[in-house]
Amino acid sequence: MAYGLLYDYLNGQCIEAYNYFGAHFVKKEIEEEILIPLKKDPNKTKKSKAKKLIDGVIFRLYAPMATDVSVIGDFNDWNPGVHKMNKIDDSGVYEIFIPNLHNYSFYKYHFKDARGIYVDKADPYAFFSEYRPGSCSRLFNIEGFIWHDRPFLNNRNRNFDRPMSIYEMHLGSWKGKIDNRNLSYEEIADFLIPYLKELGYTHVEIMPITQYPFDGSWGYQATGFYSVDSRYGNPMQLMSFVDRLHQAGIGVILDFAPVHFATDEYALCHFDGTSLYEYDNEHRYSPWGSLQFDLGKDPVRSFLMSAMNYFVTYFHFDGIRVDAVSNIVYWEGNKNNGENNGATEFIKRLNGKMHILHDDVMMIAEDSTDFPGVTKPLEYGGLGFDYKWDLGWMNDTLKYYSLDPVYKKFEHDKITFSMAYFFSENFLLPLSHDEVVHGKGTIINKMFGDYDTKFALIRNLFTYQFAHPGKKLNFMGNELASFDEWNENKSLPWELKKYPKHDSITRLVRDLNLIYRHEEAMHFEEFNPIHFNWLMVDNKDQSIFAFERRAMNSHLVFIFNMTPVYYESYDVGITRDGTYIEIFNSDKDVYGGSNAYNGLEITSSLYGPENKPFKISIKLAPFAGIILKFNSK
Repeated sequence: MAYGLLYDYLNGQCIEAYNYFGAHFVKKEIEEEILIPLKKDPNKTKKSKAKKLIDGVIFRLYAPMATDVSVIGDFNDWNPGVHKMNKIDDSGVYEIFIPNLHNYSFYKYHFKDARGIYVDKADPYAFFSEYRPGSCSRLFNIEGFIWHDRPFLNNRNRNFDRPMSIYEMHLGSWKGKIDNRNLSYEEIADFLIPYLKELGYTHVEIMPITQYPFDGSWGYQATGFYSVDSRYGNPMQLMSFVDRLHQAGIGVILDFAPVHFATDEYALCHFDGTSLYEYDNEHRYSPWGSLQFDLGKDPVRSFLMSAMNYFVTYFHFDGIRVDAVSNIVYWEGNKNNGENNGATEFIKRLNGKMHILHDDVMMIAEDSTDFPGVTKPLEYGGLGFDYKWDLGWMNDTLKYYSLDPVYKKFEHDKITFSMAYFFSENFLLPLSHDEVVHGKGTIINKMFGDYDTKFALIRNLFTYQFAHPGKKLNFMGNELASFDEWNENKSLPWELKKYPKHDSITRLVRDLNLIYRHEEAMHFEEFNPIHFNWLMVDNKDQSIFAFERRAMNSHLVFIFNMTPVYYESYDVGITRDGTYIEIFNSDKDVYGGSNAYNGLEITSSLYGPENKPFKISIKLAPFAGIILKFNSK
């Protein structure tokens, strides 16, 4: 028995539990009696013992309060009496080796729980599961996939000084169903890879694909935390999905939910008749009606850390987005309830161990709180994440863009405030799935005004998102400017690309990604304040903002007009004397604008507004977002 691994598991220090627990295809050496002919008389034989290797599956289960434990499956007609498991450790580990089993066989564990009730439970460590509404685990040999992504992995890092533009997606509704079936992981890749390359995204983030029963949970209420979502295929197909994206130069981030799990009785709920995985007190249920992991329990910590490590190790994911960190650091996600010290300790262990094993893999926190030091290294007292979603930026920004321009001067700080705290964490700027559901409207629906104004504002918004320091994330469909909320049961409205207004937004996102990837000033050392400088920050009455970002080989000026007022010649104060060229204007006709752009080099002159030593005079269209590049002195 792997005593050291089990010891670590019970003490909350194990990150490779998937190598021990669950169902694994192995070759086992057995001893059997054979008859050997005698040399003197070949007609006579003698008994002897010989060793041989046989193929089979070894099952291991952790269920401390279970008794009379069996493996049941389609290979023994679901008969509990055929394959009784042996208790091999007083901590509650059961084991059995069953020969001659095959991939995809269905199975569960059958045992008497602490309540004296016989139950059938799915394997918490199963690599594959029955397609819902079925609830069985399925045998799957996880070994043997041939990868082709070594060049990508050799160049992989955590992207602090690289551009990172993320396309967040729900696999099942991106293209929708064909002939009433889900596309497989590989079929999705066929369409997704050329699309992402065309739009210039560096990464794709997939919403949870650990097995879950209820479509409406979007994967956030799982039953199998090691089990690849069978809606889209098997684990090898998911490996192929990631492998092909890597070959195309695109990173893949997995959204993972370690806070809560589904209440279905066949899974983790009351697993051995006790609250083995969940709290057994007032914190038992989450705000979503699911069960909350007790992150103060050491075996639970090992279970979840190992699950995330499993997906990085076996599937080559480039990052893990940890969902609902607010509900980890604070009880029920509410600061007033106090810090959950056991849970924050779990996070520190997770990030510390993941970075030791995978120093090129990103750990990303989806956190809506002001908990300090989320992205501060562990050695300096932080939680050790690499990035944190800036949900404050998202909420403030969308509220500002929804305002009638007449009132924007009263909410001026909705734009400026983000930079007051930006350098306290490594922030990622999301326009995520949470903002296009549950009656909130889509991104374009949130914009103020009539049809044309909404399109002008969404062009401005995307320009501002790319211009602002921080990594970028957009949920699928934002680039289509759909007016219909996202529905997990429907495909994205791809037919919108037939309409010039909508197709122009896709083109705008593509060009912004191109500039973002090319211009060093938009991503190099972006968490260092020396590279950012406000040029116009207090112009409340006109609601115009301007700032510059500089790197060694790139100096850009960004200007935003947040009102419908047109300026034939508008002065912007700058810090560097010379000429500037306009490399992007959201009002160009190729993006659906009026084409009021600056086509010639712009030469600076002395004495700019807001006490700047120089100025440039530009044409500034209503709701325009402009990017100027310093050209020469």
